[in-house]
Amino acid sequence: MLRARLTLVVIVAVLAAIVVTLATSYRGVSALVGDQIDRSLNDRVDAVTAVLPAVLPERADTIEQLLSADGAARPLIPGRMPLPVAEADRAVARNGSGTAEYNIDLDGEPYGILTKPRPGGGAVMVAQRYRESERIDREFLWRTGGITAIAVALSALLSWLAIGRILRPVRRLLAATEHISSTQDLSVGLPPVGRDEIGRLTGSFATMLAALRRSRAQQHRLVQDASHELCTPLTSIRGSAELLQRARGRLAPEDETQVLDTLVQESTALDDLVAELVELATDQHTTEEPTIVDLAALAEDCARRFRHRGARPITVTADDPVDVLARPRALARCVDNLLNNAIKFSPPDTPVEVRVHGTEVSVRDQGPGIAAEDAPAVFDRFYRAANAQGTPGSGLGLAIVADIVTAHHGTVFAEHGPGARIGFRLPPARPSRGRGRRG
Repeated sequence: MLRARLTLVVIVAVLAAIVVTLATSYRGVSALVGDQIDRSLNDRVDAVTAVLPAVLPERADTIEQLLSADGAARPLIPGRMPLPVAEADRAVARNGSGTAEYNIDLDGEPYGILTKPRPGGGAVMVAQRYRESERIDREFLWRTGGITAIAVALSALLSWLAIGRILRPVRRLLAATEHISSTQDLSVGLPPVGRDEIGRLTGSFATMLAALRRSRAQQHRLVQDASHELCTPLTSIRGSAELLQRARGRLAPEDETQVLDTLVQESTALDDLVAELVELATDQHTTEEPTIVDLAALAEDCARRFRHRGARPITVTADDPVDVLARPRALARCVDNLLNNAIKFSPPDTPVEVRVHGTEVSVRDQGPGIAAEDAPAVFDRFYRAANAQGTPGSGLGLAIVADIVTAHHGTVFAEHGPGARIGFRLPPARPSRGRGRRG
């Protein structure tokens, strides 16, 4: 669970920070307490030396005694236990110089002993109990441990709540995507889009979901339109085949020839329609890698192929062409479809003009043109204007042009008269620069 893992990471980070802080603080506090105890012991020795031979004020945590030059010890406060005398203490008392400092255990309790020489001979020994310093250490550890536990628990609670709030859009997005995966219902709404990374992720999912909706709608429309368009050639082929089957050689030669011609024509039309449907449905041009394309050269290559197929004059005019980043074969298919459309709807032997201006490619014919009410729909799949119902073709050529140009982030257009001018515009690959004129 992501929420638990993130909370655990926060707890570990907080605990590590607290432990490092406490370890550093404990070392500093221990050193400070040790210095204070050493200073207190030294001050007690100096105080004892200063007040003797007067009465010495008692302290519950210290034991004081005098040490003569010959090593004899005498307690300064009656009833206190005698302090053991080490050789270092006798040396201080004998020599009247230096100090002796060490730790011992008396009746199971730790003490620190400091021996300093006394003016006039001998030495003063003072033992101070370390119970207070140990109490301070224990209290420090207990208090810091309690504070650490409270801080970790509070951090865990706040982190759990905060991370839960942060991940709430992710949970909503997950629920929506799981619902879509299980039901295939693309109409499910996504959580509101924010400005952070999660919001951007949600926005990306929303964009992808919208693209899936459009794709599904296009697929449904394509299937419906294709089934409608396939009915005509299939019905004609089936009718002709049934006629030949029933006649079984009884038809006149000219009638049989006409039926067979109809079969060939409808089969060819059906083959072309299926090929264009496959191309439109599979979007096979997307497998081609984009590259820098010279639109003028591309238009000239397409026009040359069409010139070789027939005697129709096709001219190419280039006016300040600009290179584009595109898939060359896909763009060539666009220009081919525009040329096919112009040749189909213009009288024989009339010229067709291809013009390249900047990143715009257009093809103009000398046909009847496009009615104003038909212009917005000429790029729709299977669309046929009223004056083109009897013209052969699948009605998918310009739809393929629109799909390819849209995939290249371009736009298509269709304009009337004289004749029809149909084309597309693409974004430039780099800042515009003139190429002169080509024809």
